[in-house]
Amino acid sequence: MNVLYLDGVGPFGGASRSLFEAIRSLRERDVNAYFVAARGTALDLYRTVAADAVDTAGLSRFDNTNYSQYRGIRWLILLREIFHFPHTLLALWRAKKRWSHIDLIHVNEVTELIPGLLAKAAFGVPLVVHVRSAQSKRPTWRTRWITSSLRRHADAIIAIDETVRSTLAPDLPVDVIQNSFTAKPASVADERLTTRLNALRPTSLKVGFVGNLHVSKGIFDLVEAARQLRLEGRDVEFVIVGGHTRPGRGLKGWLLRRAGLAQDVHAELIERINEAGVADSFHLLGATQDIQRAYEYMDVIAFPSHFDAPGRPIFEAAFSAVPCITCISTPTPDTLKPGETGLTVPARSPEALAQAIRSCEENRANVKRMGLNAQALARQNFDPATNAGRLAAIYQRVRQGHDSNGHTRAR
Repeated sequence: MNVLYLDGVGPFGGASRSLFEAIRSLRERDVNAYFVAARGTALDLYRTVAADAVDTAGLSRFDNTNYSQYRGIRWLILLREIFHFPHTLLALWRAKKRWSHIDLIHVNEVTELIPGLLAKAAFGVPLVVHVRSAQSKRPTWRTRWITSSLRRHADAIIAIDETVRSTLAPDLPVDVIQNSFTAKPASVADERLTTRLNALRPTSLKVGFVGNLHVSKGIFDLVEAARQLRLEGRDVEFVIVGGHTRPGRGLKGWLLRRAGLAQDVHAELIERINEAGVADSFHLLGATQDIQRAYEYMDVIAFPSHFDAPGRPIFEAAFSAVPCITCISTPTPDTLKPGETGLTVPARSPEALAQAIRSCEENRANVKRMGLNAQALARQNFDPATNAGRLAAIYQRVRQGHDSNGHTRAR
């Protein structure tokens, strides 16, 4: 089966890692991956598993997620999407000209729904739409348009967990397939990372944070929690693994900064760490491809995100028996069982975050117990081979539901 994947996000991140993991397992099920994707580090990785790829400066996106739906000054971001529209058309035209044997289109995130609809019209094949981010449930025309488009044109909709599924219309037919993670260190160790991890104090509780350094991911909340714990003399170290994004210059950079979507906080983060007096226990290790090795050094993973949704680091760390501390108001048992696989705290509350870390520092046996439970849950729900099999079954189902002219058969 030949599947065309659409991804408009250039930098390598959680969504691209999830798609890469899926395709790596799908290749064993005779799925050939073709890509139309924005240039960047994500596409560089996709090329290692792709049959072929068309790159582009960008794909037009339409964002209605909880975090960045259009409102106020953020409407300026539509200028970027208008700018990318000719690139989107050109990339799809190149793909159509190059590949006449595509069986199915898979959009890696619902924000690329417009390119997905265009691709479905061009190729006349089924459309699968992945929803990886919690969607806004505000009753706006944007929400209604996305729901209507999914209902009319998507042959399958996949949500990454029950939390995300709950933000979609209840009457939409949605399959829930959790993201996957291959829990083994990179074949070539990141020596810089390993050297710094080996320098951590043997007795400390090691609290990990994985992801780009964004205000919205609660990194400043973690610094304030570290300050409070330092004043109490707690034996805690913070292992921060992730890079920081730069919005760039010119019109695009200006738009991102004005809309609040550019969060290059690295300099401010260092300043706050120094002001809090925790520079000796707050370790900024930067980005790495050897993420599994980093998890093996952590005792607990902190994901104090403001998004009110479970993040990928929660289940990645769980494969190494590392429980989580995260901000989810209504956790669902497919990703988190409070008190059993991790702890939940209110978002934007450094005090509550510090209290959760304090309890872990005081009761290491409970941390180990929750870690083993988290590991069992991860193996049950986030195994790459199992989830690839479920995805392949959806591919077969939607193909069988289409006739030779690309029309959906009556169900």
